[in-house]
Amino acid sequence: MITIRTLLQLAFASVAVALAGIALPACAGDEHQHHHHHQHEAGATPGYARQVAQYRLPAITLVRADGSSAAFPQEIDDGRPVLLNFIYTSCTAICPILSQSFAEFQHRLGGAREQVRMVSVSIDPEEDTPRRLTEYAKRFDAGRQWGFYTGSLAASVTLQKAFQSYFGDKMHHRPVTFLRAAPGQPWVRLDGFTSPDELLAEYRRLVHAH
Repeated sequence: MITIRTLLQLAFASVAVALAGIALPACAGDEHQHHHHHQHEAGATPGYARQVAQYRLPAITLVRADGSSAAFPQEIDDGRPVLLNFIYTSCTAICPILSQSFAEFQHRLGGAREQVRMVSVSIDPEEDTPRRLTEYAKRFDAGRQWGFYTGSLAASVTLQKAFQSYFGDKMHHRPVTFLRAAPGQPWVRLDGFTSPDELLAEYRRLVHAH
């Protein structure tokens, strides 16, 4: 399995020769900032910006990797802390890094992984069938606590907009991770790439504060 170190090295290799990096959004309301190419997003400066935000999640239906329907937000309101990101299976830059970080995060949790719900929602649902999501999940050795979702394009876009993470299309999406301690609690928004250790630290900080 490709390590997060290798993926991060590949993603940040262009920084040394770039004249200037792009600025990741500092707050949840910055979704209207100028869009940059997908590959440039992956070459952004390492690190992430943290903020606490409130999001009103829409009532939508998504499809799990096993083909069954899932009603949101009830799907993630079972009382467990939630980690959520947006990915698509044919992505070659941002998504493998986000997914590998999730994969190593769950490995670090060990047996405690069942105490958290991990959610990855496709931003390319027209291509990401349940079968493709199942294959993608296997690539990252996803445990039972890590669910992958597809559905209609309208549902995916609606959810992205609710999280203020809709950037026009899949080629312009940005690395963002969301954490929530429990239903009704605010979300912690992490704009940028987090290492597995950073993600684990943010998770523990969130849970301990709750």
